[in-house]
Amino acid sequence: MHLNEYDTSRRFEAIVKQSNRITADDAKEDVKELVLAIDNPGFSYKVGQSIGVLVPGPHAMGHPYHFRLYTIARPPQPKLVGTPQIDLCVKRCHYIDEYSGEHYKGIASNYLCDLQPEDQITITGPYGIPFEVPEDKTANLLMIGLGTGIAPFRAFVKHIYENVGDWKGRVWLFYGPHSGLDLFYMNDKRDDFANYYDEATFQAIKALSPRPHWNESASLSRRIEEHQKEVWNMICQPNTCIYIAGHEKIRDMLDTIFNKMLDSQEKWQRKKAELVAGKRWFEIIY
Repeated sequence: MHLNEYDTSRRFEAIVKQSNRITADDAKEDVKELVLAIDNPGFSYKVGQSIGVLVPGPHAMGHPYHFRLYTIARPPQPKLVGTPQIDLCVKRCHYIDEYSGEHYKGIASNYLCDLQPEDQITITGPYGIPFEVPEDKTANLLMIGLGTGIAPFRAFVKHIYENVGDWKGRVWLFYGPHSGLDLFYMNDKRDDFANYYDEATFQAIKALSPRPHWNESASLSRRIEEHQKEVWNMICQPNTCIYIAGHEKIRDMLDTIFNKMLDSQEKWQRKKAELVAGKRWFEIIY
C-alpha cells in the first residue's frame, strides 16, 4: 500500500508536551522522542500501529500537506484517565538526489524534530496491522529491528511485561542502530530496555559496530549469526513468533542470513512461507 492510498480523513489535533533528544550531544545522528497529547478522549490504538503526520504546505508539488507514517512508541494504557498521549521516535533525515546530487532535508522528520513544547500538529490514523501478542504466555518472541525499527519494540516489550505480565516464554531482541555511535533508546540516559533486564525471559542483543559508520545491517547480521543456533532453535519451535521492524533492506538481510543458515534459499523460502501462513511472522517495514 502506497502513502497516497491511505485514508487521511480521520484527523486529530495534537499538542507537543515534550521533545527530547535521545542521542548523545556529540552524536551526528539527531533522534528525538516526542510526547504528543491527543485532543480527543476517544483516540485509541494497538501495539505496533502507526499514526500519520500531516506537514502543512504549500509544498513543492503544490499539495497542501505532506503525509508520512510513524510507529507509535508507547504501549496503549487502557486504564489511563484523561488526555490520550503517544510517543514517537523520529530521526532527522537528509537525502541526496541521485540525479542532481543536491542535498535535501527530509520534510516530515525535520518538521517533527524542530517542534517545541506546546506546538500543535495534525495527525491521522491510527494505521497498520498491529503486532499480535500470543495468548500463550509460554510463547517465544523473537524481535529483530534495524534503525528506528526499535520504536515498535519499545512499546511491545513494555506491553508484554507491564500490561500482559507473567510472561514465561523467551523474549529476544536483536537491534542494529543506524550508526555505531548511536543506540537511540539504549543509551545510558534512556535505556528503556534496562527496566526488563531482571526478567529471566528477556535478552536484548545490541548489534553495535566497533567502527563508526560501519554498515549497520552487516553488524546486525553478524550478531544474529553469532547466535544462529539459539535463533534457529527458537524459529523451529511451534510456539515462537517472529517480529521484524525497520527499513525495507532488513528483508534482504534476513533472507541472506537464513539462506546461509540452511544452506538453501529454497528451504528458507518454504520455512518463511510456513511462518507467514501460520501467523507467526509479522513485519513493520518502511
